Amino acid sequence: MVDPVEVVALAVGGDRDRRRVLLQPPAILSCEMASVVAQWVETTVHPLAKGHFGRDLVALRVGGGHECRRRNRGAGGPMSEHAKGRALDVFGFEIGEAPDRLSVSVRSGDQPNFLAAIRQSACGAFATTLGPGSDAAHADHLHVDIKARNSPTGRFCQ
Repeated sequence: MVDPVEVVALAVGGDRDRRRVLLQPPAILSCEMASVVAQWVETTVHPLAKGHFGRDLVALRVGGGHECRRRNRGAGGPMSEHAKGRALDVFGFEIGEAPDRLSVSVRSGDQPNFLAAIRQSACGAFATTLGPGSDAAHADHLHVDIKARNSPTGRFCQ
């Protein structure tokens, strides 16, 4: 992995309403992946949270940033993009401030319109997006990565 960074929070909003969106827990990512995640949160995830709930996105619940392992934690096969810090798993979203904070879990399927919009936006922002329904390994989270694909569209979205 080249130039890894620990991402604790991302800045979103304009000069007047600039705010932080936390990554819980912080994730170690390549600089390139951190940049794509930041742009996705800034341009899509935060506005979707604001539009659907009338509240700001305050955190992403994440896991599986840099982790030296093979795809789907298998004993063999190719290395995962996680091994290069070029992937992130998103388990949920924290929206609004306490005491009225709303937790939206990818696994629960609560807020299906919001989650469908998030997933569709991830398909445009990342080269790979996998989530519930794609396979058993991604039943409880969205996996996003920036691996270049050998497809006409350059994207793999399930």
